[in-house]
Amino acid sequence: MTDRADLAKAFIAGTDWKNADRSLLAGDASNRRYDRLTKTETGGTAVFMDAPPEKGEDIRPFVKIARHLKETGLSAPEIIAADEENGFLILEDLGDGLYSRVIANDPTLEEELYSAAVDVLIELHKAPLPALDAYDAALMTDLAGLAFSEYADRINGAPDPQVAERFAGQFNTILRDIEPENPVLIQRDYHADNLLWLPDRTGVARVGLLDFQDAMSGHPAYDLVSLLQDIRRDVSPGVEAKMIAHYIDETGVQDHAFRKAYAVLGAQRNLRILGVFARLGTTYGKPRYVEMIPKVWEVLTRDLEHPALAPVADLLLTSLPRPTPENLALLRAE
Repeated sequence: MTDRADLAKAFIAGTDWKNADRSLLAGDASNRRYDRLTKTETGGTAVFMDAPPEKGEDIRPFVKIARHLKETGLSAPEIIAADEENGFLILEDLGDGLYSRVIANDPTLEEELYSAAVDVLIELHKAPLPALDAYDAALMTDLAGLAFSEYADRINGAPDPQVAERFAGQFNTILRDIEPENPVLIQRDYHADNLLWLPDRTGVARVGLLDFQDAMSGHPAYDLVSLLQDIRRDVSPGVEAKMIAHYIDETGVQDHAFRKAYAVLGAQRNLRILGVFARLGTTYGKPRYVEMIPKVWEVLTRDLEHPALAPVADLLLTSLPRPTPENLALLRAE
């Protein structure tokens, strides 16, 4: 048994879940692991999160944001027990009703579930903003640059720093033009594989929230982009259009400016994802992320059709290699 396994066992032993059965629930693109704890005598369940600090994980932001979301009336999991030093949490188990599974089983629920998820954002964006780092133009430009350093350069093998620098200068200007007057909490991975449907609850509490430890302050359109330009599942164009209109109607934001920001943030997010997915394939040996790159490219090119992105669209489409089978093969670790 490893030292970390001993620490985990000792942590659980100090809680009401000491005699619970433990089974793997999920892993993700990070170094976190999730197990389900089940009390054999009652059948009660909880979720055990193992987030190793030695691998760069830190559960303190998760705890902070979970408590903020619950104070706002949203369904983040309750923190049952925590060991912040060693990176262990026991969380309320919100079940297995992931949006992606629920909609796959009953596609007629898509619009209802997405409308509820947009309502969560509307409610969250009314709440006071906690102290958070800003997801500002400088940081977003750096992260968009991963499309060059982690994706294009690994395929082309001969980076041209002048191209990346020219892109950064132009894109930073575009991003600064859409900086919000009133930033909100953005969860940054708000999509169907991180949302749970809780139909026994009411209102915005029907949406269970799972992944928010990387929350920052940013533009109100950002999480809406994450939700509707989902790389892991196809959101129908009709639903996307209705949800954007729903957010605009309910919040009273300026229509043209919001749609412009939606396209720009979509491009930024998808450029970042290109780089991240390429790195997961080449460095971490996770080829399933490489398989999703063609979808990222498809959504990115759609975003680039917006006039606000004209200063960088041609540069990106001529400098970034298309995700052909030959190019994708270069991103899979041997």
